[in-house]
Amino acid sequence: MAIAGNVTPQWLEEQYRLWREQPDRLSADWRAFFEGFDLARELPGADCELAVKTSAVDSLIYRYRDLGHRQAWTNPLDETPPADLPELALAAFGLGEDDLDRTFRPLRYPGPATLRHILATLRATYCDSIGVEFMHIQEPTERQWLKERMEESRNRTELSRAEQLAILARLQEATLFEQFLHRRFLGQKRFSLEGGESLIVLLDALAASAASGGVTDLVLGMPHRGRLNVLANVFGKPLENIFAEFEDNLELAFVGEGDVKYHQGFSADRRTAGGPIHLSLASNPSHLEAVDPVVIGKCRARHVSYGPGGRKRVLPVLIHGDAAFAGQGIVAEVFNLSRLDGYQSGGTVHVVLNNQIGFTTDPAHARSTVYATDVAKMLPIPIFHVNGEAPESVVHVARLALEYRQTFARDVVIELLCYRRHGHNEGDEPGFTQPLMYDRIRRRPAAHDLYAAALQQAGCTPDELTAAATRYTAALEAALTRPADPRQGLGYHAKWERFRRETGAEDPDTAVPEARLREFAEILARIPAGFHPHPKVARLMEKRRETILAGEGLDWATGEALAFASLLTEGTPVRLSGQDCRRGTFNQRHAAIVDQANGQILVPLAFAAPGQAPVQIYDSMLSEAAVLGFEYGHALEMPEGLTIWEAQFGDFANGAQVIIDQFIASGGAKWDRSTGLVLFLPHGYEGQGPEHSNARIERYLALCAEENLQIAYPSTPAQLFHLLRRQVKLSYRRPLIVFTPKSLLRLPACTSTLPEFAAGRFAPLLADPQAPAEPHTLLICTGKIYYELAERRQLDRIDGVTLWRLEQLYPLRLERLAEAAAGWPQLRRIAWVQEEPENMGAWPFLRPQLNRLFGVEPEYVGRPAMAATAVGSHRRHGKEQALIIDRAYGAT
Repeated sequence: MAIAGNVTPQWLEEQYRLWREQPDRLSADWRAFFEGFDLARELPGADCELAVKTSAVDSLIYRYRDLGHRQAWTNPLDETPPADLPELALAAFGLGEDDLDRTFRPLRYPGPATLRHILATLRATYCDSIGVEFMHIQEPTERQWLKERMEESRNRTELSRAEQLAILARLQEATLFEQFLHRRFLGQKRFSLEGGESLIVLLDALAASAASGGVTDLVLGMPHRGRLNVLANVFGKPLENIFAEFEDNLELAFVGEGDVKYHQGFSADRRTAGGPIHLSLASNPSHLEAVDPVVIGKCRARHVSYGPGGRKRVLPVLIHGDAAFAGQGIVAEVFNLSRLDGYQSGGTVHVVLNNQIGFTTDPAHARSTVYATDVAKMLPIPIFHVNGEAPESVVHVARLALEYRQTFARDVVIELLCYRRHGHNEGDEPGFTQPLMYDRIRRRPAAHDLYAAALQQAGCTPDELTAAATRYTAALEAALTRPADPRQGLGYHAKWERFRRETGAEDPDTAVPEARLREFAEILARIPAGFHPHPKVARLMEKRRETILAGEGLDWATGEALAFASLLTEGTPVRLSGQDCRRGTFNQRHAAIVDQANGQILVPLAFAAPGQAPVQIYDSMLSEAAVLGFEYGHALEMPEGLTIWEAQFGDFANGAQVIIDQFIASGGAKWDRSTGLVLFLPHGYEGQGPEHSNARIERYLALCAEENLQIAYPSTPAQLFHLLRRQVKLSYRRPLIVFTPKSLLRLPACTSTLPEFAAGRFAPLLADPQAPAEPHTLLICTGKIYYELAERRQLDRIDGVTLWRLEQLYPLRLERLAEAAAGWPQLRRIAWVQEEPENMGAWPFLRPQLNRLFGVEPEYVGRPAMAATAVGSHRRHGKEQALIIDRAYGAT
């Protein structure tokens, strides 16, 4: 906004009239101007010139708050401050040097002050080593809170001499640690923090302030850069253990394949300057931002377990790289989770460690925005930009960000501008691609030297400045001679202590007495007086009640509801999350019923029994990666519970392939961190095309080894019931992938009787309930196609063919299959039947195993190999499906 130049009095008068009548039609600048103008007119003896000047000062204040960050000196590689912004010049507001000592009473500024004082405050607050973006926040209370906290202190914290020396010690320790690793383990990758040492200062301040403010748990997610430094100097991981990992002599202390040292997680109880706090660092792969939702899920589970007030006790902190923060879409997904019911964690502190380069890519090629943090503006939250070589400013921002989070339960972003002293790794030459930047970096003193010089000028003695560095150097040398502690870092402790690391062929009792199940029938169908369900939903709930009481015709959704109810009443927490999962993609579940009169929600499972365990059932946002990552983190923290993620269609789960591959399937082997997370993946060929037919069974089976996963394709409601209950009754935890039905949800043949729930267990193999006396052909299948095979056999009165259903595809207990086939006469034909193409489904995995079992390769019956999962034509699908059934029986 400018009020000089081409602005005419007539135009100004028209804008003033418009402001009086429709203020929302004007920009914030002009609204502030006219508000100040009216205020000034009311002052005793005021004249029009003073009113205009006062309004101009109001506009100038607004502009500094809005744009001051663009003039802040936040880049440590800039040798001089940024040039003054023309938009902040006095002349842009009709003000001049002769106004500097004039006293004004701005509308939104604390008290009267000279323009010189106002400018000094604004420049110190918004244009020094801290830049702040906060005027996009719509909530006036939050904006005012930030203004007061920042302007009253001029964005500075007065630190004691002891606090300053502690900051210096953190900087020295960060540098000395990296230099020691470089000397002792020459040539090994460590992804050095050098150039960004103030991250240690920030985390140290954050942990201390959090502890003093009542936080008991800080959960951190971060990529590899600086991770070893954080482990050593924030988490207190024994130095000797870190050194042993460099020497690669910890083979016997780790279970599984392990992972590189800068991916490992760790936890520790630490005593900070603010008090004790538990620190937890999540394990992560090289997929830089994939750990973000995992941390949020872990924190959600922890604060829920703490009960009321839990959100303020658990603090999620995420460290990002500048290129990854701007470039990876999961960042935006995690921001979107932050305020959603069922996924809130009380606010996350995001720290963007801005190295000003992504591997070898300049920022101009890494993002289309001014700042690496601009994606965060999708939320109305503050973004602090701070110079990494101004450690006292770093401490101030860390404390202010935490206070904001604790006050408003919102996310907050800190961009820590620094640089990377070496290349992407220690063997890389950054001068190939950024010669000018690295010429400046090579000439740049270390941050601790710069700060030590400032403290020396402030009166610190040389002994004070070197004491901490001397002690830390001695500690590094001493740790090199100590043996590693093998107890550090293993995953099965605390809440995981009661679970076995090893798997086994367990067969726990999962039956529930019929009388108890009949009680659930009444509870789950009960509608409170005054509640108005949709008539169709009311009929569905009544039908469920009737089938349970009748003891037959129990469908899939009923079996699932009975499993949930029985677990809840036994003290097992249940959480189900996914797109449309409350109603169910196929209109089958209705776990949450909506009052048609007022929109209120009723969750019948929440009233299964007095004192029951908590149940959480939430429709998720339209995301696979972030939501599945969240549920993985939740399951890590809730091993005693049943945590389920449901894909809208199983085909869509590949949107979360990184979470499946890097965390769910391999987390146990890499990090000794397994979970009991369950995935529901709707699967089945019904002519709905290549994106709504196939959950990619073959991909999950290809991930299977060392009993890292459980893969099941149950074909009856009772089997699902026992499978879910088995998942929490086992003495160990492994992820469970369940391929769930679509058309079978309402197929009359796909029902169970009440005795099947009240007796028995989950059966990995279902032998033929109508097996012929003298079979000559064995057809083996899994899932939905069994019902088509059984129907054809009955309709055509085919004899001599027996049908096997493999309900558990992994671990495949071959000994049980052998037992089932023992004593049979010589079979003329053994065939594997599936509806998936030959290069998909279970066949590629089962083929060698069935060959080994029967001593002959089974015949394959199914679709030929295909590039896409299914055809798009419903008519063509029907022909293909019929041909499969024809071929299955054609040679008998």
